[in-house]
Amino acid sequence: MSADYDRERLEEKIGYHFKDKLLLRQALTHSSFANEQRINRKKDYERLEFLGDAVLEMITSAFLYEKYPNLHEGELTRKRATIVCGASLAFCAKDMKLGDYILLGKGEEATGGRKKENITSDVVEALIGAIFVDGGYESAKDFIYRVILSDLEDKELFFDSKTLLQEYVQMDSGNTLNYVVLTETGPDHDKEFVIEVQVNGKEMGRGSGKTKKTAEQRAAYEAILALRAAK
Repeated sequence: MSADYDRERLEEKIGYHFKDKLLLRQALTHSSFANEQRINRKKDYERLEFLGDAVLEMITSAFLYEKYPNLHEGELTRKRATIVCGASLAFCAKDMKLGDYILLGKGEEATGGRKKENITSDVVEALIGAIFVDGGYESAKDFIYRVILSDLEDKELFFDSKTLLQEYVQMDSGNTLNYVVLTETGPDHDKEFVIEVQVNGKEMGRGSGKTKKTAEQRAAYEAILALRAAK
């Protein structure tokens, strides 16, 4: 299967077809690949990532301003930070299977670069930047609304899960909260953690991830869902 066909399939997934196909390629090109191919540094995704970060923050800010007219600045800032953080963007990248399309150097490929949250989140921002350059503000806004700002309540619950669970536990001073590593597998560059969250010694949720933080977050999310179902 050709790389061009792969990128066409990605265009179908994201709901945007590029007029300038080189912009899409650039948005998917990690610096490690650009260096190995001796391509001019301007052809990796870093400049587009810079632009996409600014576009994402602007559009998200406007969205939150309209959606929550009664929230003050601090609350809006917190919500925006949750939405545009690396973990959130990596979550969206996983939904799109964006890692499958990234052009990586051999070294980065060998160390699990396709699954690294810092890389996949950067590529989401680069993709936003590329869409902005290729199709303008409205195209970028449409992509952000469909991919990042959709199902916002569920995403906020997921990314606030550890804080929400902590707040629940603290409602009773006698409660205890612990995260327990059940398994840790794989080489150093490609770890997989399975973590259990316990409230008062009882398992409330279990999660897995490439980092302990991600696994804890997923375990806390499962615990919150269980607590809500029990009400």
